[in-house]
Amino acid sequence: MTRHANQRTSVSALMGARINGADGRMLGSVREFAVAPADDACHIYGLVLRLGSSAKDMRSSLVPIAGMLQADKGLQLREGTEVIEIPDADVYLLLERDLLDQQIIDVNGHKVVRVNDVELIWEGCLDGTDHLSLRIAEVEVGLRGAARRLLKGLPQASVDRFAARLPASVIPWDFVDLIDRDPSRRVKLKIEQNRLASMHPSDIADILEELGPAERHALFTSLDEEVAAEALEEVDPKMQQALIEQLDSEQVAGIVEEMDPGAAADFLSELSDERSEAILEEMDPEERHEVEELLEFSGDSAAGRMTTEYVALPDTSLVSDAIKALAEFEGDIEVVTDILLLDSNGHLRGLVPIVRLLLSKPEATLASLPQGHIVTCNVDASGKKVAELFDKYNLRSLSVVDDDKRLVGVIHAEQVIAHLRHKH
Repeated sequence: MTRHANQRTSVSALMGARINGADGRMLGSVREFAVAPADDACHIYGLVLRLGSSAKDMRSSLVPIAGMLQADKGLQLREGTEVIEIPDADVYLLLERDLLDQQIIDVNGHKVVRVNDVELIWEGCLDGTDHLSLRIAEVEVGLRGAARRLLKGLPQASVDRFAARLPASVIPWDFVDLIDRDPSRRVKLKIEQNRLASMHPSDIADILEELGPAERHALFTSLDEEVAAEALEEVDPKMQQALIEQLDSEQVAGIVEEMDPGAAADFLSELSDERSEAILEEMDPEERHEVEELLEFSGDSAAGRMTTEYVALPDTSLVSDAIKALAEFEGDIEVVTDILLLDSNGHLRGLVPIVRLLLSKPEATLASLPQGHIVTCNVDASGKKVAELFDKYNLRSLSVVDDDKRLVGVIHAEQVIAHLRHKH
């Protein structure tokens, strides 16, 4: 009876399966699945066979899937198909060696998962009337794949019945990228670049912390500088140092320039003086000057936690001026909650919630809009004092002033929360 396309199987089911020669006699058994990414990343190019039955005669050979047909006793070679010694294993992605038991990123689940099995689909008629192909369908990361491998060696029908009772947890092969396997020979998700970039930085940080050193380095260096900077701000100092350990000072400087100045100063303060200076020397002068000023303050003081990226305008400005300033703001616009109004001497005179701009005419003066409560602290205020002010006044941000009461920075609620989290 002819068996048609779309019959499902798996790496665990085919591993060790008997392969017969064109004469019907046993040739060897399946020991690997070779993919040629440069030619076709979605199909198995060939099966790597273990030939012979004695230990001294066991050697690996490669048979292309297209050179096989389905016979009564299972897979066998077509007439004229040559069995070749596998030329260079590094040319191929070998599924058991390079994928099974390895960690990949489940972007939808915001976590690192372990590959337990690979789902395969036979394409083409399996009676020899057409060339076979074996398509890679999904990566199994759940209990079903683990159970199939654990029960390997038992009758396949029994294994399949038991595995069918377990929930499937799969990642489509279309989401797996085969391009970056060195130095750790790991695969990563093709959707990393556009999907990871859209994830919350704390989720990316969690993923980085779950990965081993080689995979962590590969992932971190694949992120663009802005995303890498946001993720770096979310991890603790020890992990920060691990992430940049293999990067040169110029690479790190590019990331640090994308960080909030306060977070950048905190990051550099945890490094050795030599490493910190080398990174600062590679930064643009303007960003370097900003960070160097913050490095002079104690990390536990208000000045040590504040950012110098905020939106402040003269108290004579219009709503239209504020909208323009927000459009041109180069910092993290998502954390800006208020427009700060300053007099000619740099003293804080007003605070306008951004939501008020939406309800006002462009020609209205900012000073005429309903104001928020002004709460400030001195640059030398302790971390405990800062936390008390946020709690007492339910603040979203806290303005920091110098001894002459001039505005010098802003502390956002997320910075206080992050500090408390890392502290405990």
